[in-house]
Amino acid sequence: MLGECHHEPAATGGSGLAGRSRAAVLRNRPMIIHEDDKGLGFLLGDAARLLRKVIDRRLQPFGLTRAQWAVLAMLASRDGLSQSELADELEIEKSTVGRLIDHVEASGLVERRPMANDRRFWHVHLTEQARPLITQVTEVILATRTEMLKGLTAEQQGRLGDGLAVVKSNLSAALEAATQLPRPS
Repeated sequence: MLGECHHEPAATGGSGLAGRSRAAVLRNRPMIIHEDDKGLGFLLGDAARLLRKVIDRRLQPFGLTRAQWAVLAMLASRDGLSQSELADELEIEKSTVGRLIDHVEASGLVERRPMANDRRFWHVHLTEQARPLITQVTEVILATRTEMLKGLTAEQQGRLGDGLAVVKSNLSAALEAATQLPRPS
């Protein structure tokens, strides 16, 4: 069923839309979504993008990227994970985790230690230098979370988290199913 998106995406400059903002064009164009959707996918995408931008800017003074922070935060809760375990926990490729570890290791924030039973593999550990930084960045992340959820009651926050967990699970299943589909010929 055709419906209109009732939430405007942010206008972008230089789009070549002859004086009309991108938001105005999108607002007046029918969307191929259910009328009850209200542009939920756009809202989720916009909220995620804005959160990434806010966190990126707030991590800059610490010399960290979001991805590097994710590695440090994971190690803060489970120090000594292997590269493979970090990749699984962060849901990213092992080679990507390897590059992230290289960067934070070069900054003196982590160190690799060989596994006792197989010296070809390494455990990744936080250094003492990382601990005060993790405390500071955690405060910034928690303040950002508080800002993000301002205006929502504790009950609403809980329902939002529960609902988004279901959405993530559904999309993970859909992705898995989509990879099983034969390609069109």
